[in-house]
Amino acid sequence: MVYFYLESDTMLILAIETSCDETAAAVSQNGTQILSSVINSQVDIHQKFGGVVPEVASRHHIENVKSVVAEALRQAGVTLADIEAVAVTNTPGLVGALLVGVSYAKGLAFGLGIPLIPVNHIHAHICANFIEFPKLPPNFLCLVASGGHSHIIHVESYTDFREIARTRDDAAGEAYDKIARILGLGYPGGPAVAKCAESGDKNFLKLPRVKMSGSFDYSFSGVKTAVINYVHKCRQNEEEVRAADVCASFQFAVNEALCQHLVDAAKSLGIDTIALAGGVAANENLRNLAQQFAIENGMNFYSPSLPLCTDNAAMVAASGYFNAQAGIAADMSLNAAASL
Repeated sequence: MVYFYLESDTMLILAIETSCDETAAAVSQNGTQILSSVINSQVDIHQKFGGVVPEVASRHHIENVKSVVAEALRQAGVTLADIEAVAVTNTPGLVGALLVGVSYAKGLAFGLGIPLIPVNHIHAHICANFIEFPKLPPNFLCLVASGGHSHIIHVESYTDFREIARTRDDAAGEAYDKIARILGLGYPGGPAVAKCAESGDKNFLKLPRVKMSGSFDYSFSGVKTAVINYVHKCRQNEEEVRAADVCASFQFAVNEALCQHLVDAAKSLGIDTIALAGGVAANENLRNLAQQFAIENGMNFYSPSLPLCTDNAAMVAASGYFNAQAGIAADMSLNAAASL
């Protein structure tokens, strides 16, 4: 890690995100003013596999990253000569996918002679809230829920993040994908389950919620297994699988656990502000339930708009800017890391 002096608080940052199956680039001024945000999604490519294939994702990142960056610059009305720093997600994620973005960003930073800013993907998701709410002060708890992560993070400052809780097994988004798969709802599972649940009864199945003594950690393997066992039993007995009711019950069980642990953790720390981030935060039921929990417990509640919940480079630009303000940059030895 290297450090540098930030001469301007309105620096133009080019951000690159390739942690999973979205090739994304954005240009930002002062972290929260997004001049462009371009996303090339691979959802259609991976649908036939029922999930993201890492090697396929990496190959498409290689094919797309140059054109996505060029389009982000074009939409922002700037050139590479105007860019003052390059921010890139280097952890966590699919290591092959991350390497594409990191390698491209290193080449740009080296060629332009500008700082290279490393960004943690989870921190970037949290920073999406600062784009939407520039006056939101740190010292809040944020639930980061996605296909690969279910974390409760104490946001102590714009660059200091402390893990309070995490999942012990499946992440919430991973559990959604698995339930969608067994019900034949397709990929990605989160939106498919949410859509199916709209006409269902959330009280149809009594599903478990795991509470661990002395911890706010999550566990979703139990609720996932309970649903899978129910579906298998119905099919073995040649009974109807009431998909809408199953989805509604599953969604409510997972989302209620997410919100309850978040609020309980906030109470224990004496924090009165909670927020959401990550792809699962786009789930309308979760957003409504979290807001309800916040109101009932006298807490402030924030969540980014839907486009800022899923993987994007605008959030990477925001996190990169705050890192730059703190004087944090990387040298050419920066590498990708699959886990935190």
